Amino acid sequence: MPHYLNSIKPFSLFRTERWKPYFVDKSPMIGELLPLIQSGGSYICITRPRRFGKTLMACMLAAYLERDHNSEPLFEELKIAKARDYRQHLNAHHVFYLSLNEMPDGVRSYERYIGRIKRRLLEDLKEAYPDFNINEEDAIWDILNEIYSRTETGFVFVLDEWDYIFHRDFVCESDKERYIDFLSNLLKGQPYVLLAYMTGILPINTRESGDSLVDLSGETLQAVFPADKSYSSGSELNMFLEYTMAAEEMYSQYFGFTEAEVDDVYARFLRMGKEPKITREGLRIWYNGYHTKSGERVYNPRSVVVSLTNNNLGSYWTSSGPYDEIFYYIEHNVDAVRDDLALMVSGIPVPASVWEYAATSMNLSTRNEIFSAMVVYGFLSYENGCVRIPNKELMDKFSDVLQKEPSLGYVYRLTSKSEQMLAATKAGDTETMMEILEYAHDTEIPLLSYNNETDLTAVITLVYLAARDFYRIEREDKGGRGYVDFIFFPVVNKKDDGIILELKVDGTPQQAIRQIKDKKYALRFAPKLGETPWFTGRILAVGIAYDRKEKRHSCMVEELTV
Repeated sequence: MPHYLNSIKPFSLFRTERWKPYFVDKSPMIGELLPLIQSGGSYICITRPRRFGKTLMACMLAAYLERDHNSEPLFEELKIAKARDYRQHLNAHHVFYLSLNEMPDGVRSYERYIGRIKRRLLEDLKEAYPDFNINEEDAIWDILNEIYSRTETGFVFVLDEWDYIFHRDFVCESDKERYIDFLSNLLKGQPYVLLAYMTGILPINTRESGDSLVDLSGETLQAVFPADKSYSSGSELNMFLEYTMAAEEMYSQYFGFTEAEVDDVYARFLRMGKEPKITREGLRIWYNGYHTKSGERVYNPRSVVVSLTNNNLGSYWTSSGPYDEIFYYIEHNVDAVRDDLALMVSGIPVPASVWEYAATSMNLSTRNEIFSAMVVYGFLSYENGCVRIPNKELMDKFSDVLQKEPSLGYVYRLTSKSEQMLAATKAGDTETMMEILEYAHDTEIPLLSYNNETDLTAVITLVYLAARDFYRIEREDKGGRGYVDFIFFPVVNKKDDGIILELKVDGTPQQAIRQIKDKKYALRFAPKLGETPWFTGRILAVGIAYDRKEKRHSCMVEELTV
């Protein structure tokens, strides 16, 4: 049974996914790759955050091409079956499929990791070509060249998670260089390569220190990263054409779910006859927030599928990867990112210069490097020169970090008061509310310049952060005849208090309450005509004001009726 060459693994994995109820047909990508196979010597690298369908696409490609397993039943009803060259390439090629995130048991060295790969490649070639006198001391590429020279057999290489070992603590800088050399020797300029299709999180970096660079907004920048932060510091892997989510439009529709695809899988969910506990809007709030180069919005596909399967909205993407990575990036430069985090948790985008390759080292020291890494890993999204937290799934994780990490200084101290602030609000205890806000002011928080309501909004978000555990909080939500600053919709207990919060700088809380009433914001809690009331608790109007001249906060809480 082969390990990598025409192995059953990608066939089996794709077959399993193909017949699942929420499978989305992304097979037209195969049609775009077939001309590259026809011409030969093509190199593609697709990089995306975790759980954006990279492995499924790699398995689909290998299952379609490799010759030892009949995959026609898997593809005959997919879109690729209509392609002109569909049958010419179906199960017609020798394919090496390598999951580069597979490790030997108890591995603690690069030698054992790469040794396992080389040994298995050698075993596959011996099995496939028993008439060749294969010397175990020969390099894999020498053996493949000998096979090609005698048979003119070309191979397709599908390498999944190419950058996996760069996240292992036992891998040193010299190991990384040897790994890049291995990939280069195996693939670059080799006549036996029909197509090398590679996936990963991190783009291949082929720039040297001091090169002129371009960030994701198109602005030319001067590199400040030392050469040892490159995975490919010279020309070792420059044969690859790289396709990233934010910088390249080609192939972008095949990774992540589009709005139309989420509409389709949600319609399937409704047809399955379950009592739906999630809504289409809920999927948007929880899992949307990313976008392609062309500006099309995309969803995290794994989270959407698991949410529909479980009939529950939850943090599925972040629970599948190392959660500590979020704080890892934050803790490396707390002072530089702390204020920006406070703004982003408030839903406010933050200007930043982001380079997609800046995460190629864990030695991050500047604000822009940290945000670059978080964009690459999918913790932040980047658009129009700003970074932001993309959706509720990740917003909840950031909120957890802010409430648990004392090293975040004033942000942590403020969020630690958030449970007390929520309780005081529901009790109408305006004295305690003002004390907490004055405490915030006395900590000399940079955000508390209060030059506008945006600054006040960020502080209010922090002092109500604990409310996210019990409420869906929407900012500037359309309610009644206008847009309200905050609405807290109960999601845990429908009998809980609903909260409408309006802010005023150089105004009064009475003016804020009056605006809530005049604009009829409380209608957001009323059932639509003919529908059963979904909310049975009190509706609290909360006015919070700050007088810049007196440097004082004031609060008012009043119960409303719809």
